[in-house]
Amino acid sequence: MSSVHSNVVLQALSIFTGSTVKSLTADTTDGKELNVFNFLPTTFARTQAVDEVDSLQASCPNLFVDINKFLDPRFDYDFTHLTDNSTCMRGNEPYTRPCGWTRTAVKVLDKYPDGNAWLGTDGWRSNSVAGEWPVSYHGTSMNSAKAIIVSHYIPGRGEVYGRGIYSTFDIKEATKYSHTVTCEKTRKKYNVLLQNRINPKMRTVCARSDYWMIKIPAGTPSDKEREIVEKSIRPYGILFKEV
Repeated sequence: MSSVHSNVVLQALSIFTGSTVKSLTADTTDGKELNVFNFLPTTFARTQAVDEVDSLQASCPNLFVDINKFLDPRFDYDFTHLTDNSTCMRGNEPYTRPCGWTRTAVKVLDKYPDGNAWLGTDGWRSNSVAGEWPVSYHGTSMNSAKAIIVSHYIPGRGEVYGRGIYSTFDIKEATKYSHTVTCEKTRKKYNVLLQNRINPKMRTVCARSDYWMIKIPAGTPSDKEREIVEKSIRPYGILFKEV
């Protein structure tokens, strides 16, 4: 596992889902298991006010996760001491690596029916590859970002940009909406973010050009919302930065 302690990961998952996330054990009987697929709609329902998504948190305050199934240490990466913030390309969009952060990888390889092309190829490269999706970052309170977009960039009473999931390719902007967790063992504090890939066919560029949105129209059935989320935006890493 990465240099980030497991209790910090559990705290981050708790913040993202709005539930108390604990390690899954053989004695677990009073909650649901958190996995890659229910993590997505639960997280985005909570932080983006997607009203009708049937989030786990609404019916189950306790979630349990098998860290070995949820995380993939093979793809962890420590950007802590990286100072080269030169721009690369991912999905034909600029990608600035998260210098100063540590990425704990989520186990997404071979999890989706459309294959792994959306992830691109592993290892250092400056260019995009075929089928790859762009990178975006998601803060744990980006519903506040939505309010900023609506109130400052869309004129007229009652005119809003839209209902859906907001994220940004600008990690500095996303950091404004990150929360802080504290390691119980070392007492170190970390900001946390999600690092995602976003489907270029599903996103819309917002009135503020540094934000992307996945549209989810009001009245969309909960099963359809989950389908839209899965096809549109996929977290593949949890980022931690010591503060």
